[in-house]
Amino acid sequence: MAAEQHTTGDELGRFLRARRTQTSPESVGFTPGAGVRRTPGLRREELASLAGVSIDYYVRMERGKETRPSPGVVDALARALRLDDEEHHHLRELAARAANYAPEPPPPPSRTVRPHLKLLLETMRPNPAYIVSRSMDLLAWNPGGLALYAGLADWPAKQRNLARYLFLHPAARELFPDWEPLVRACVARLRAQAGTSPDAPDLAGLVGELVLKSPDFAKLWERYEVIGRKKVQKTFHHPEVGVLTLRGQNMHLEGTPGQRLCVYTAEPGSPDHDAMLLLDMTAPEPARHADAKTGRPRPAQS
Repeated sequence: MAAEQHTTGDELGRFLRARRTQTSPESVGFTPGAGVRRTPGLRREELASLAGVSIDYYVRMERGKETRPSPGVVDALARALRLDDEEHHHLRELAARAANYAPEPPPPPSRTVRPHLKLLLETMRPNPAYIVSRSMDLLAWNPGGLALYAGLADWPAKQRNLARYLFLHPAARELFPDWEPLVRACVARLRAQAGTSPDAPDLAGLVGELVLKSPDFAKLWERYEVIGRKKVQKTFHHPEVGVLTLRGQNMHLEGTPGQRLCVYTAEPGSPDHDAMLLLDMTAPEPARHADAKTGRPRPAQS
């Protein structure tokens, strides 16, 4: 993505093309003609017919040259492709952005985490918790939140990114027994974000790096899935505390540039909770500095 030149309608065309090639004629009630099909999924003329638009008009959309499709056309394409609610919403966002394309890329969002949010992370102990940016950079954490991702602390703070960890860290596949569905959900989240902000430097840099360094990421990126199947529970095969299964929850932090709080819990008294306690107890404590006004120790800035 970092090396691509974005023009008006590019992302809209990419999304339509990806969904079209992954939609079989049979799944949309279309009876294909006789003979060998060289095109995976639907042909352009088949999708245009199903949506009730001309083939020339649809081809212009897919090539990024038609940037002002009406809401009726967008909805017709969503129905023809059998998009679910979230995919339909994403298609509408791409169409709206194509019609109001801004050539100047926005600046990257601030990585600063407010002090009261860092305090919140500490109060959540022993539950592992952390705050990530829209591009999954790890911005702040409590001890268990960082230690949960085995080996992540070995990377410099500015390199700590959960997508980068999943695809490039050698410990990730051992830590997560269900690595494949996790990385699909990860790429889907990034795809959805990048679709509406394709020129954002933080996203472009990360995606460009992963496309070059990870063949697995590159293949998933080309699929253009924007709906990740979120797992409420995650199992970790942790090298320090053994196997533990935790329930995860994440939420958008109001008043921040896309930052999200992620926290994991376990039933008190369960083996998983015991392992979580052990993780918090054995994780390195962050350095603390004296507060200039009170003289009391305060958590170090992440």
